[in-house]
This record gives sequence, C-alpha cells and structure tokens, in this order.
Amino acid sequence: MPETFSLKAKIELGIVPTHIGFIYGFVPDANGSYSRESDGRISSVAEMDRICAESPVRPNCVQIPLFSGVAESDIAEMMAGMKALGLDVHFIIMVGGANPMSADDEDAVVAQLVPSLKAAIKHGAVSVSSTSVEEWMNGPADMDLEAAIAQNVKLHVRAVKESGMLDSAITAWHIEFLRPVEFKTFTNVERGWGFIKAVNKELGQDYFKLLIDAAHMGDSGLSIAENERLIADLAAAGHMGIFHASAKTTRGCLTTDDGWIGATLSAAARTGKLETVFVEAFHHEDPALQALRDAVPGHGVDTRDGRTYRQVVIDGLVDTARRLNNLKARGFLD
Repeated sequence: MPETFSLKAKIELGIVPTHIGFIYGFVPDANGSYSRESDGRISSVAEMDRICAESPVRPNCVQIPLFSGVAESDIAEMMAGMKALGLDVHFIIMVGGANPMSADDEDAVVAQLVPSLKAAIKHGAVSVSSTSVEEWMNGPADMDLEAAIAQNVKLHVRAVKESGMLDSAITAWHIEFLRPVEFKTFTNVERGWGFIKAVNKELGQDYFKLLIDAAHMGDSGLSIAENERLIADLAAAGHMGIFHASAKTTRGCLTTDDGWIGATLSAAARTGKLETVFVEAFHHEDPALQALRDAVPGHGVDTRDGRTYRQVVIDGLVDTARRLNNLKARGFLD
C-alpha cells in the first residue's frame, strides 16, 4: 500500500517491532547472531522494510530491544539496514538474571548495561531506554521504595560514567516502569519519577527521563485523571520522555486500550514537551511472555480479528498518526 497521508505534527513516530516476538527478533543465539529470514536479512530489518512499504503513513523511527551478547557485526548490520530505510534508531536495553535493587547484583547489572550503552553510542542510536530499575517478573515483594531508589541511583550513575554517556551524542536515558506483576516496586508514574528525580540530582543534570507507556499507566492502579496530572508535572520538571502507544492488559490491538492511549497521549501533547511516540504490540503467543500470560488474566488474548500482526501494528500506526495530526489541528502540537 503506498503512503496516503503524512504526519503533520513535529513528532517522531515509529514502532517497537516486538510483534515479531522477542526470541525470533531480538534475542541472540549462542553465537551472538540475530535471527534472519531466508534471504539473509536480519528479521527486524526485513519486517520494518515491509511496514514502511505497506503503511499508509510512514514511520520515521524504530525502537529496538537490545539484549546483551549480540555480536558487534550484527548490531552494525541491523543499524545500517534501519538507517537505509530512513529510520532513526533508538535502543531499549534489556537486562535479566540480576536484581538492580540489590547491592549484591550491582556488578552483574552494570556488566550488562555498559556494553549495550557503549554499542548505542558507537552505532549512533538517537536515544537509549531501559527497564533496568527492577528485574522483570522476579523482583522481591514491594521492596522499600527509598532503598530501591538509592541502590538504583548508585548503579545507574556508575553505568553512565563507565560507558561515557555524558560525553556522547545521546542526550537522555529513558527509564520505563512496568505494570504490577511484571514489576513489584516501580509500578507507576509516581514511583518511577522518584528514581528519575534522585538520579538526576546525583548527576547534577536532568539526563534521565521517565518513559510513559499507556499500557503500564492503564494497569498501574492509578486513574486516568491521576496519570494526566502526573504527566503534566513530569513534563514541567523536564523529566517526561518517550511515549509508548500500547494497549493495557492485552498488549495487542490498540482498540483494546479502553481509552487510555487517547487520554494519556493527549495529556502528553498538551504539555508541549512530547517528542517521540512508538506504537508497540506483543504477539499473543510469544514464548518469551509465557510467564506474563500465566500471571495476568487477559494478557495474551488474540486481538487480531483476522489480520496479521503486521497489519495490527500498521493500523496502530495509522490511528496514532491521526491522533497526532488532530492534536496539531487543535493547537496542542506544533
């Protein structure tokens, strides 16, 4: 399908291509290699090529989950492939098997973060994000928040300094909080922001920002009104980061979001600080997310309604672009 309309707002709009599956698309094999299609192309690059060709509105950026252990040559090839499609590349760095809130695991977490941060710098990533404040699906039961923040500040300042981030062209590190069950401590905007304020104070500059994901806000236990207020306060402090347009609970088609994407995207736009939006959907049978499906009723429902996942994501991209264009038409975006 040729491009039929364009994004009018001065916003970077793209996709987190998690719909192809974490293991198929992003987790390296024993040799550090990405999965490839039959023609030899890296899977994520091939999928973004198809999306760029088929979507009525063309994305201008992509956010790639980056796991430790990916071979340098594959990262370079993936970056070159995305850039050849005209896409700015952002990384979301994945950490596993260690608890960032524990001093005993500090070295293990830093050992995963620093090589990925250095790769982002070397290969010209626009930004980095991470969920590195807590271990996914395996954190201790609601740890004391101040203790968790203090250890995370120590760890992340160390990672910033050891990787050379402050001397790089990457101007911000975006931290993503997750829904209860996935995380147990950093589970809403307010709690995530507590870390952002503390780490920026320690650094002496506002380098860290909070990634706001509509799905995680919707599942956090705070109301839409509470999240709208927090978004305004976050932006006023200069701490609002990337926005994920993703549906709460199901993490599938954006039509299952029960109004959360529209409300929180509008709140972010009204601040005048919204810069980058990514559409994100997960495959309902992704083996990497089996633990989440087992733990959360409603997660993993097939919301395709007869479509391919590529079409689900394209539909989400079109819907989000229309929302952004209309926010511009109403004077809330440049």
